[in-house]
Amino acid sequence: MKKILTIVFVFALCLVALNFLPVHGEEAIYNSVIRLHVIAASDSDSDQALKLKVRDAVLSGLSTLSEGCSSKSEAEEKLASQLDEIRAVALETLAAEGCDCQVSVSLGKEKYPQKSYDGVCFPAGEYTSLRIVIGEGEGKNWWCVLFPQLCLAGAKNAEAAFVEVGLTPEQYRVITETDEPKYKLRFKIIDIIGEMGGN
Repeated sequence: MKKILTIVFVFALCLVALNFLPVHGEEAIYNSVIRLHVIAASDSDSDQALKLKVRDAVLSGLSTLSEGCSSKSEAEEKLASQLDEIRAVALETLAAEGCDCQVSVSLGKEKYPQKSYDGVCFPAGEYTSLRIVIGEGEGKNWWCVLFPQLCLAGAKNAEAAFVEVGLTPEQYRVITETDEPKYKLRFKIIDIIGEMGGN
């Protein structure tokens, strides 16, 4: 009898968990976003300051790159064609500060934990990411949403930016922190499942 009750309990728990799995718009988020990820050489004050200078220089150079792009794939294609130029901007910025660190720049899938950004909460998962690593890349990182241009446009335009690239208002509400708290719970469950899968 105890075994049957255990099976029933596990089954009921699975049914409840299914309600929190990424079937309510999270997949659309993964497929609509390109993230910018800048990783410092170390956690020293000087290396953290250099990270932010590289970030500013790169964002300044990218300010018009994805303008007019109506889809993630179009923005991704433009970014892919500019990787050498982005690296050159980063190297020039470091050299101007007397730093001879090397820089690697890549565009590809990268795993992220759940992250919040100016009132928007992104679920854990694999996102397309423009990754800029300074030196050994052992320091704290900085990230934002490069497409749609939230790095540049600001969170107050976030909904318009996401709807413009194909998300429905309902899908946008999935990532809005001020909406229903159940989404944060689902995101946490996704995090836990991801951690279990990685072990």
